[in-house]
Amino acid sequence: MKLDAGTRRKAVRAGRRAEALCAWHLRVRGYRVLARRLRTVVGEIDILARRGNVLAVIEVKARPTIAQAAESIGAHQRKRVIRAAEAFLAQNPALAALDLRFDAMLAAPWRLPVHIRDAWRP
Repeated sequence: MKLDAGTRRKAVRAGRRAEALCAWHLRVRGYRVLARRLRTVVGEIDILARRGNVLAVIEVKARPTIAQAAESIGAHQRKRVIRAAEAFLAQNPALAALDLRFDAMLAAPWRLPVHIRDAWRP
């Protein structure tokens, strides 16, 4: 499905708002957000956060409903996020000793984000 330029801009803005809301939600719950929209040569990590000995790689999805957001994280995207996390950790060996966890945060209008811990494993 190809989006026109106006629709694409709206989607990007909505995604950034969702990421900001999710980052705030994580901070309130005791996470330290290390990076947002972290780009590596193999992909992007929406949010990288730490709490205690856990390094959480978080994929944020914003859709009209939480169910649609959950359905939108496909296998190909999960693999790309895993590769991006591996590339990041190769460049940051001090963080490699932490327990790595892949989470998802699902956002929908007029709702707090839903944080799914350990959403998938490599």
